[in-house]
Amino acid sequence: MTSAPRPVAADRLADEIAGVVDEAAAACSHVLRVAVDGHPAASPGGFADGLVDPLRLRGRPVLRVSAEWFLRPASLRFERGRTDPDAFYDDRLDVAGLQRELLDPLGPHGSGLYLPTLWDPETDRATRAQYEPAPAGAVLILDGTLLLGHGLPLDLTVYLRLSAGARQRRVSEDERWALPAYVRYEREVDPERTADVLIRLDDPRHPALSFPTR
Repeated sequence: MTSAPRPVAADRLADEIAGVVDEAAAACSHVLRVAVDGHPAASPGGFADGLVDPLRLRGRPVLRVSAEWFLRPASLRFERGRTDPDAFYDDRLDVAGLQRELLDPLGPHGSGLYLPTLWDPETDRATRAQYEPAPAGAVLILDGTLLLGHGLPLDLTVYLRLSAGARQRRVSEDERWALPAYVRYEREVDPERTADVLIRLDDPRHPALSFPTR
């Protein structure tokens, strides 16, 4: 049952979500794997960054990782063209690599040794990052777009919702080609209902919070 959207002061939102994350981490026997998902115009990376300090103030070590470092090679991402929305949806993320190198090692049966980056999309080469040990009681904050619906082993998911109209208003003309991918995402994955935490951000000055799966 979905809770009714509740207005939250914009300057209190990160702290409130950090409280939700901290509570979940306290009940978790491994690193809590949190995803912050949303259209780039909703700034999932910026929102994820904003959770770091509130969590550390609560005594939580934070592993801050972006899915942008787990993309597939350009030859695969752009095999159907650079402005194909279905290719953007299907071919962009290295789901297997993300799970193998980051999410599984931090899970209940993992080694605790994870890769913070795998592939550099600028150089289109492996980053050659070293494996790092996760501290006890840590939380992983992973940001990205179109993350849900892949079956990734995530313990808590936060979806930053923008309506179709808000997406249209906030993207530049040369980014509009990707918008159909998000229409498909809503139709096939329904992130508003499948995420654990839903934040409505059509007006970022007046966000609203709800819990779809509670």
